[in-house]
Amino acid sequence: MTVTTNATKPVVRPGTPEWTALLVRIAEGAAERERDRTAPHEVIGWLKDAGVGRLRLPVELGGAGLSIPELFAALIDLAEADSNAPHILRTHFWFTEQHLQAIADPAFKARLQLAAEDKLVGNGFSEQSRKPVGLYFDTAFTVDGDGFRLNGTKFYSTGSIYSDYTQIWAAAPDGRIAGAVIPIDRDGVSILDDWDGFGQRLTGTGTTQLDNVRVEAEEFFDLGEPDPAEPVPGYQGAFLQLFLQAVTAGILRSVRNDAVALLKRRARNYSHAGSPQGPAADRQVLQVVGEISADAFAAEAIVLKAAEALQVAADSVVDGVPTAEAADAAQLAAAQAKVAIDRFSYAAAARLFDVGGTSATQAVHNLDRHWRNVRTISTHNPTFLKASAVGDHLVNGTGFPANAYF
Repeated sequence: MTVTTNATKPVVRPGTPEWTALLVRIAEGAAERERDRTAPHEVIGWLKDAGVGRLRLPVELGGAGLSIPELFAALIDLAEADSNAPHILRTHFWFTEQHLQAIADPAFKARLQLAAEDKLVGNGFSEQSRKPVGLYFDTAFTVDGDGFRLNGTKFYSTGSIYSDYTQIWAAAPDGRIAGAVIPIDRDGVSILDDWDGFGQRLTGTGTTQLDNVRVEAEEFFDLGEPDPAEPVPGYQGAFLQLFLQAVTAGILRSVRNDAVALLKRRARNYSHAGSPQGPAADRQVLQVVGEISADAFAAEAIVLKAAEALQVAADSVVDGVPTAEAADAAQLAAAQAKVAIDRFSYAAAARLFDVGGTSATQAVHNLDRHWRNVRTISTHNPTFLKASAVGDHLVNGTGFPANAYF
């Protein structure tokens, strides 16, 4: 089967004037949208119109053909404009990456057609359950004639309310893990905008309810049952995790921008400051801005360096599987990136208030969103568990956990 594209416009490529204009357009009103909880449906529409969902697709499939480091650089740009926007697209880019690496499989190639047609794919993966995360599901498929029925509830459905399709993971009739990619408007699918986290408020990370949803045979795919004793090498989990660090790096750029803007507009310095000439001439306050800028630079450099390891893993794929060495290196790089960035990202976001003082805490400015957003992102897997896994790997040669949450 040949993947074709029905997209009517070329992809807006990062680094072009069109890309810059798109980012400026998205950044305008981002703080107000977050403060007022205005869902960015219009923003996602702009991104679809610009073909952003095709950034990773090869040029011959209608995409921009970006490498993984180039994609992550673009995501940092986008997160600087509005951190919710790339986070909404996270599972779409994961869907694309999965299918690119298994493109020799006709079924995977057929589903990749969705991305080529500028359709966005969300997700229904996680559940609130006592069962091990990612290995067992209460949501289940049952046989229905030549297809299936799907019933259950998913708790985190990031991006799905903005998407055309959703990728659901559930228990197959024999108990193994299976998936399906289905339209979000299918009978029985209800996606609720009920995410009430204090950060990344507009990502649509709410509940998906599946009530006797019909799944056609061609929409269903059996993933088999992972064997923790003999995990299949992969970099998909590393891709998902590093994606979040790219969003954090973009947020830190926005913190830097707001710190500069704050200092430029401040007319009055602290009453016992070291400089009588105003805050923009105060070396101590300028030092804070410089340190925030350095943290933003470091976060971006760390992400892009780790993305190189993911690219090596992607390049090593044969029959849908990367080499074990490349997969290990990718997982190590992504884990180290998270541990490192989490060590300074919260503090960098909070230091914005050392630049602006009490007036900067006014709700109208919504500057607390940066700290809330990076702290929310960091909760995607505890940093201390990442660090201990890295140490165990380096000292004892222990393999990394074989699930997408590491």
